[in-house]
Amino acid sequence: MNPSIFNDRGKIITVLRHVNYTFYHSEKKIFLHPWGPLTYLHPEKDMHLRTTNYFCELDPKSLDMKRFTRIDMSAGDSKYESCWTFVGLEDARLFRWNEKLYICGVRRDVKPNGEGRMELSEIVDDGQTVKEVPDTRFRIPAPNHPDSYCEKNWMPVLDQPYRFVKWTNPTEIVSIDPVGRTCRTEHLVQPNKFAFPRDIRGGSQVIPIGNGRRIALTHEVDLFKSDVGRKDAVYYHRFITWDSDWNIVASTPVFHFMDAHVEFATGMCPYGESEVLITFGYQDNAAYVLRAPISAIIELQASWAS
Repeated sequence: MNPSIFNDRGKIITVLRHVNYTFYHSEKKIFLHPWGPLTYLHPEKDMHLRTTNYFCELDPKSLDMKRFTRIDMSAGDSKYESCWTFVGLEDARLFRWNEKLYICGVRRDVKPNGEGRMELSEIVDDGQTVKEVPDTRFRIPAPNHPDSYCEKNWMPVLDQPYRFVKWTNPTEIVSIDPVGRTCRTEHLVQPNKFAFPRDIRGGSQVIPIGNGRRIALTHEVDLFKSDVGRKDAVYYHRFITWDSDWNIVASTPVFHFMDAHVEFATGMCPYGESEVLITFGYQDNAAYVLRAPISAIIELQASWAS
């Protein structure tokens, strides 16, 4: 589920999230589970929702999987004892900064209350195994609000090392220091002419597209209660473009990939001169990669603006 993708100098690599549970969502609200329309079904002998991550290489032409290997995260995992329901690094983005290959996702099992923080780790691929580099795991503090409960889905800015888009609207750019173990807000750009009905959160990496502009695939969520008071949700996606000063200058309308209420995209990368590859998960139960012409995305943004 929820794969990330990266074009590493022509090599197409992904991080594929593997979980030990089945996610059930009643899309049409017809076959409701007694625990609600949105339910996690985990093994009876294990009350945890566990994530492990696999490093995959895709054929650059067919996009078929060439190889996969479980990412060895023991260098960092050995330094703490898991103490919450969700175990492991969730929804990790894959990218390279200053010639170093990184994954960064949210981890919530460090504290017994499930506090979530983005964790950055350098990884090394030797062609056979992929391992976390010892002593590189960085649990990123939340700037301005150190007591916030859950930080997740920050988007790495590919052409600005050690910077993330923390929030989209208003756009908050944070700068991290993996050596000094600090994080600060570098830019906070208030909303302009674009009015969005929901909070816009992270999704893919942030990709430069020329003339100082950058684009990302974001998501937003409607959270609500079912008729019997159980949790339910609908996810939406859209493409957002910023100028060099981090003003939002273009957006598409919201959309679904496969018309499901629960879908989630965590990866996008350039593919050739005129396309991008996008990776997304379907209901936490399947992972997909698709090709999209950049021109089609720009046309969709233009049509929505008009």
